[in-house]
Amino acid sequence: MTTDTNDWLLYRGDNQLRSDWKMPDPPPWRPRRADPELAKLGDKIRSPLSASAIAKGTTYQSNPEIRRMVNAALYLRRPLLITGGPGTGKSSLIDSVAYELQLGEPLRWPVTSRSTLRDALYSYDAIGRAQAKRDDKDSEKDLDVGDFIELGPLGTAMLPAIRPRALLIDEIDKADIDLPNDLLNVIEEGRYHIPELSRIKNKSAMNVRGFGGNQEVEITGGQVDSHEFPFVVMTSNGERDFPAPFLRRCLQMKMPDPCDDPIRLKAIVTAHLGSQKMKDATKLIDSFVARAQKGEKLSADQLLNAIQLVMGAHVLSPEDKTKMLESLTLGLGRKT
Repeated sequence: MTTDTNDWLLYRGDNQLRSDWKMPDPPPWRPRRADPELAKLGDKIRSPLSASAIAKGTTYQSNPEIRRMVNAALYLRRPLLITGGPGTGKSSLIDSVAYELQLGEPLRWPVTSRSTLRDALYSYDAIGRAQAKRDDKDSEKDLDVGDFIELGPLGTAMLPAIRPRALLIDEIDKADIDLPNDLLNVIEEGRYHIPELSRIKNKSAMNVRGFGGNQEVEITGGQVDSHEFPFVVMTSNGERDFPAPFLRRCLQMKMPDPCDDPIRLKAIVTAHLGSQKMKDATKLIDSFVARAQKGEKLSADQLLNAIQLVMGAHVLSPEDKTKMLESLTLGLGRKT
């Protein structure tokens, strides 16, 4: 009797839709907090995949290390911290996982130096509510606080659901020094609180808008409890070092540079542009890989742009082809 060593894989990285899977039981330190019946209802609160996410999900080229770490994050309910250079596929990995496991459109939060934990959880338009109350001062209508609250990407990702929602926290290294740990505190706890809702007397449940404002969500007592922890990918360009307490609560992966790997790079070209263009561009790909392996920083996007333009249906003179190849594949610096 033989055992398939891939049976444990939820995410297989083969660009194929999967419906025959379910989340395994969580570790003891990641208890499901919300009622399962509430989670079943909440499972519908997710947007369908956009055309862009589908395109990325169907063309993403993973490797064994990527598959291992994605599945470890799913099993352990830990955020996946991905470091690596630009254009290595850090951000588009979330689309691959969301597409294959049918998690809906990934929630995306591009972090800046001004980002706060509250931005991630929810926003409350107090000024808008005060203006509405002033405009409606002669009306007996009771303005619902929930009409002026919109959940943020993390706040939406943590709504109770049977399947995890996919959340991308992009360029976490740009955040204020305390924000990464603040985020992990909430994610690990599996719950958060909205004081503006809990202060309202005589109303146990209120509707608020989900991230993007497209769907309404009912919240009871201002408390949100997760059932299934979200699948969280945090990306970093390596612009700063993170403290050990933060790192120990993440699963860490350095995204392999596809420009160093001729097999993976050719698979990327084939997925995006077809096998014939990949064959026609073999010499260009080999030259591109040789430059990367000598320490030059390059991006797969540059190669795709060059092949698409120079080897496409466009009629370019030999001189224009040479010049365009040079311009479109300029080095981005040296690897450290």
